[in-house]
Amino acid sequence: MEPIKVAVQGALGKMGKEITSALCREPGMQLVGAVDIEAREGSLAKPDGSGSVPLSSDLDSILKGCQPDVLVDFTIAQATMPAVHIAAPRGVNLVIGTTGLAADEIKEIESLAIAYQVGAVVAPNFALGAVLMVHLAKLAAKYLDYAEIIELHHHLKADAPSGTALSTARMMAEARGKPFCVPEQKQAARSRGEQVEGVAIHSVRLPGLLAHQEVILGGPGQTLSIRHDTISRECFMPGVIMAIKKVVGHKGLIYGLDVLLGLKEST
Repeated sequence: MEPIKVAVQGALGKMGKEITSALCREPGMQLVGAVDIEAREGSLAKPDGSGSVPLSSDLDSILKGCQPDVLVDFTIAQATMPAVHIAAPRGVNLVIGTTGLAADEIKEIESLAIAYQVGAVVAPNFALGAVLMVHLAKLAAKYLDYAEIIELHHHLKADAPSGTALSTARMMAEARGKPFCVPEQKQAARSRGEQVEGVAIHSVRLPGLLAHQEVILGGPGQTLSIRHDTISRECFMPGVIMAIKKVVGHKGLIYGLDVLLGLKEST
């Protein structure tokens, strides 16, 4: 069987470097090209020392010259959406881990994937443990009426609250069929976080953190805490590899790693 040929956008960033390294370790996959806004025309040495691949700031030239099966993008929304418009017409499948994509942008990705008959996997979080955390929180949401989320990330993270925290709150409310109860207070307090479906989300941004989230649910006389901690960016790689394998045999959009794990049906 021919290896799956993959190009990486944002290859010089922290996640990009982790992804290129994982691709070089994975049997059945081949890193064929790299794109980064900071790149000069040239080549990128493969992390395993097995050679190099073309590197450019021009995505179109990389896709034309390397002809990948899949483009992996973990950048920012302002870079991801132009990339989708370039890759989809070329028949390149997409694996996107960019946070901060708006609902209309996700719908646009879906429309382009259908129009050009390519696969697209978009997920707010590629860590398997984080996906399981959300799944467990959805189960608990049916039985406890109060909930808050504390999400902690490194100080360079562009968005707050995180995409994972926002989607967690919304999916928990969807699972229970109504918003959570909001504790009564004599006066509104700015420190109570951003309210999403009755869930107060508290965002922490500090050097030394990577990605962490705790869901705390409460009821009369009890609380339940569900927490996931990302120790290193290596935790995202099994999810990325899984998405690459899945997307080449799919047409249209798959949103969320929970679909790939069989925890949720694709809509």
